Amino acid sequence: MSGIDSLPPLRDVITTHGLSARKSLGQNFLLDLNLTAKIARMAGDIENADVLEIGPGPGGLTRGLLAEGARRVLAVEKDARCIPALEEIASAYPGRLEVINGDALELDPTERLTPPIKVAANLPYNVGTELLVRWLTPPSWPPFWQSLTLMFQREVAERIVATPGSKAYGRLAVLVQWRASAQIVLNLPPGAFTPPPKVSSAVVHLTALNAPRFPADPKALERVVARAFNQRRKMMRAALKGMAPDIEDRLIASGIEPTDRAETVGLEQFCALARNLG
Repeated sequence: MSGIDSLPPLRDVITTHGLSARKSLGQNFLLDLNLTAKIARMAGDIENADVLEIGPGPGGLTRGLLAEGARRVLAVEKDARCIPALEEIASAYPGRLEVINGDALELDPTERLTPPIKVAANLPYNVGTELLVRWLTPPSWPPFWQSLTLMFQREVAERIVATPGSKAYGRLAVLVQWRASAQIVLNLPPGAFTPPPKVSSAVVHLTALNAPRFPADPKALERVVARAFNQRRKMMRAALKGMAPDIEDRLIASGIEPTDRAETVGLEQFCALARNLG
């Protein structure tokens, strides 16, 4: 036997290596290899791509990515207890899996990856959103990644794909949809994980656009959107008061009524406002 067939069941791996999930690390392990294979397939064609995986844990998704033909996988795992289990997978797939024991927030993975690069991960809940924002706000665009296939709490996933007028629509939706196409591709109940989290989860697939949908300076857009949604119950003229003495005129010039609230303002209008405010 070789590859995935030579590896023990994940529950046995967890028992052998004492890998009880740690809440402090945001760990919830996905042990159903049918599900991890399905998520790997949602990353698209990975046979000619390097794949970055954050928080592989005992390696369920790692196995799926390799079995689906990923050219190479770079797995970054903070929990040192998981490294021996991941090294067993590396032995089953010689030369195709590199395991790093480290903090994804402190590493530059691009130094170890060859384009095209895709990211696929069951992200630790406590760093998922921060990593996503980092990947969406690099110094230059397009980014190092072609696509992101990521597991989030369902509430976060809904915020990523939200449209104007919905309760979930906010800063994250604007940031994502300005530079990427995003869709929820799989919903998972708490019982799919060990231990079961208190909330449902969802997999979101994001594809990087070659250029943002509408012209705007990234920092100006971020500043405007942050101000607008920090006081989302207020009218735009009140939420952005102080950004310009003639804020109402600039809002109108951007296609926004001064009495509108942030949750009703579309991406194109926010971009226009960012340009008008400079």
